[in-house]
Parts: sequence; structure tokens; C-alpha cells
Amino acid sequence: MFVGEGPGAEEDRQGRPFVGASGKLLARLLSGIGIDREDVFITSLVKCRPPGNREPRPEEIAACHPYLARQMEIIGPRVICPLGRFAAQSLVDNRISISVEHGKPRRIGDVLYFPMYHPAAALHRVGIIDELERDVRELRRTLDRELPGSRTKRNG
Repeated sequence: MFVGEGPGAEEDRQGRPFVGASGKLLARLLSGIGIDREDVFITSLVKCRPPGNREPRPEEIAACHPYLARQMEIIGPRVICPLGRFAAQSLVDNRISISVEHGKPRRIGDVLYFPMYHPAAALHRVGIIDELERDVRELRRTLDRELPGSRTKRNG
């Protein structure tokens, strides 16, 4: 399961998460490690695009949390990848620094959390793409170690 921040303009228009430039980058990165986008669940902390595409406010994240918690309950993911600071702070630890903790798995109960930079950061900041690509490769190694047999014929 991948959890981003919130819908951007294209996501808002289509009513689906990660269909814009960030989603295309995420799909390409996943494909590079043998994972089809259709084989993972992708969602966001907040379900509505904040005005002016600003960062979501704590009360907006809190208002959407029951919906996200229900999605997680239904899907029952064994691995969750929070994408970006807001998702990592909301799902892993509210003091987490994504620049320090990205690519470092952390187990909470039965779920392994694997925080990564948000793909949008890689589209807007030089150097982040290299770190994101390294993290995705480490995710593959982590999945192989934590979920033996998780590779299917379809995705490698």
C-alpha cells in the first residue's frame, strides 16, 4: 500500500489517486522493480485537494483519517509506503524527518512501514530522484526478505 499526501489537479479532475506526473513517475519506479501499479493499492491521507494545492492542515488530515484507517483495515497491507513527510508523520511518527528516515523500514505491530520521498519532490527538487530510485530498489530487497514468494509471474 502506498499513501501519499493528497490529490493534485489531475487526480482531482479524474477522481483517482496518482494519475498525474507523480503517479506516472511512481508507476515507472515500481515497474523498474517488477511491480505493476495494478498490483498495489495507492491512496492519500486527505481525499480532497486542498485549496491552491497547499499542504494539508492537521485538521484536514484528522478528518480524513477514519476513511484511510478503514481502507487499511479492509486491505490489510503487510507493507505500507508513506510517500513524503505528511504521510510518514501521520502513519509512522509525528516527529519523523523524511530526509533522514526515507528508505528505512520500521515495523509497527504487524505492518512494515517503508517511508519514501513523495514522487512530486523528485519532480521539483534536484537530486531527490536518485534517492527515490535507491529507496525503491531497497523496497524491492525488503519485500523479497519480508514477503518471500511475493513476486508473481506477472511482476517478476
